[in-house]
Amino acid sequence: MPEFIQNVSVETWWIIGGFVLLLILLISCIKVVPQARAMVIERLGAYHATWKTGLHFLIPFIDKISKNMSLKEQVADFPPQPVITKDNVHMQIDTVVYFQIADPKLYTYGVEYPMAAIENLTTTTLRNIIGDLELDSTLTSRDIINTKMRSILDEATDPWGIKINRVELKNITPPRDIQEAMEKQMRAERERREKILQAEGEKKAAVLIAEGQKESMILQAEASKQAAILKAEAEKEAKIRQAEGDAEAILKVQQATAEGIRLINEAAPTREVLAIKSFEALEKVADGQATKIIVPSDLQNLSSYTAVVKETLEK
Repeated sequence: MPEFIQNVSVETWWIIGGFVLLLILLISCIKVVPQARAMVIERLGAYHATWKTGLHFLIPFIDKISKNMSLKEQVADFPPQPVITKDNVHMQIDTVVYFQIADPKLYTYGVEYPMAAIENLTTTTLRNIIGDLELDSTLTSRDIINTKMRSILDEATDPWGIKINRVELKNITPPRDIQEAMEKQMRAERERREKILQAEGEKKAAVLIAEGQKESMILQAEASKQAAILKAEAEKEAKIRQAEGDAEAILKVQQATAEGIRLINEAAPTREVLAIKSFEALEKVADGQATKIIVPSDLQNLSSYTAVVKETLEK
């Protein structure tokens, strides 16, 4: 053992030990409250203060921390509870409650076991609400049930310093026979909807086919009509062109005839020439297959014409 320690008296050791104990006691009385937490302090057994976030000093042997709690939102998942609907159907429903400590003092002194109190209150409230509903309404009205339960629980837990934020029905479990009946009903409903959808699909397909056939017939009729119109216009155009050609041919013949007559008139033919032309025409008439021949009325002068023509030829 070092020499300086051997030279220290017992009284000095007592002083050092007391100082160390006092220092430890003082350090233990310094309390730091973290964020989102609170401490309820009692002085001489009575409520003194609620410490929030920050640095605090606790008087030794006088002040005591009665409750150290979290101010965060908490979740309480309660086990399934048996309930009975209005139409006497037994089922199991488990709930989830989201709550938050709003007043640490009331939470500490308001109720002995807060969580047990919330669970029992949730169970009784749920049974009261479900007892006024039938099975179908219970299964389809979760939002209404949640809202009613939150309102009732929030009002009932105000004296306990607890704020109920949300209440959710986690599971609704009806009896097995009810589940089987519901499954059969849902299966029948799905089959009914399937048949309805199939019938509607067939109906729409038939309508579309009929509309397509109608459109096709209309297009065919329009095409036939257009073809007939074009054919008629073509025939009309052909007849017009043929008539124009015939008219032009007749005009050409008439013009040629008129030109021939003009040339004959300009040539001033003699009686002898006219007589020869008459004989030629008569020859052509007689050469035909007609059974009757019309002789001109001046045929009586034929002999004189013959004599003149003969004399002319001899010259």
